[in-house]
Amino acid sequence: MENYYLFKIILVIALFVVSLVVAMYSTFAERKISALMQDRLGPNRAGPFGLLQPLADGIKMFMKEEIIPNVSNKTLFILGPCLAMTTALMAGVLIPWGGKIELWGETFNLQVADLNIGVLYIFGVTSLGVYGIMIGGWASNNKYSLMGAIRASAQMISYEIAMGLAIIALIMTTGTMSLGEIAAQQDAGWANIVYQPLGFLIFLICAFAELNRAPFDMPESESELIGGYHTEYSSMKLGLFLFAEYINMFISSAVIVTFYFGGYNFPFQNEINEALGLSTNMATALGTLVMFGKIFFFIFFFMWIRWTLPRFRYDQLMRLGWKSLIPLAILNILITGVVMWMNGKLN
Repeated sequence: MENYYLFKIILVIALFVVSLVVAMYSTFAERKISALMQDRLGPNRAGPFGLLQPLADGIKMFMKEEIIPNVSNKTLFILGPCLAMTTALMAGVLIPWGGKIELWGETFNLQVADLNIGVLYIFGVTSLGVYGIMIGGWASNNKYSLMGAIRASAQMISYEIAMGLAIIALIMTTGTMSLGEIAAQQDAGWANIVYQPLGFLIFLICAFAELNRAPFDMPESESELIGGYHTEYSSMKLGLFLFAEYINMFISSAVIVTFYFGGYNFPFQNEINEALGLSTNMATALGTLVMFGKIFFFIFFFMWIRWTLPRFRYDQLMRLGWKSLIPLAILNILITGVVMWMNGKLN
């Protein structure tokens, strides 16, 4: 039992460090990818190939002057970015990052916790993230910040409905709300993307809106609202908002991979592991590397779309969520039910 708790503590610390490192270098990757698409060089001064740029940016954030407007609600002004960062870090504990690993003569799952209501936990925690944005925007006592916060709350609540309906169809197909079981079911067979292509498309579009990523970046839209909900923020408080955005992108990519793309599983993995004679730990490490490869692909995809599509108008964004995605998600549930009934999986 002591080894169990020790392993979980190590896993939590590793997840925290990995999330921060991925968030740091996602900012670097964002600038490099945008530079590539715009025929520029991007950051290349700090360290070889500019690889130390995230470290330089972090030091700059810590060293900048801390400014809190006199007209703001100081307590809530500080609480906003802290809440956004905390909720971003909480969601990763349910992601199955790999299979089983053998340590100290015992076998552990490479997952901090596997709740039988894991899907509900993910939705509950990510839904709390809007409070950090809303509190930060309102506490700033700035009209631009308040407008960005209102946009964020309306946008995230609206698209959570379609996202939840898309997941209902996935739960019908898998018969479980445990992320560990959803990933394990994709071990021998097709990934869930084959059975839920429409659900995946709806989930992906809603993920862009939930993350406030372009073309759904209405809460920040610099051309209209200066910086949106974090206009008045500076120093590390601004850094926490930015870190939370990139950590959320990392966790959202991990959730997409787990739900629809097999998680840590990959085609012919059992045959490859047997052919190479890999031990349990080596096979798990290979699966974890494959999963992170899938995650990095979706992070790249999020960035690619940002520098490809123009921003929606706010009325277009709300119309897409309420008049298109929600009806499509309901239709997807009906189609899933009919197909399962025809196959004898529903009584």
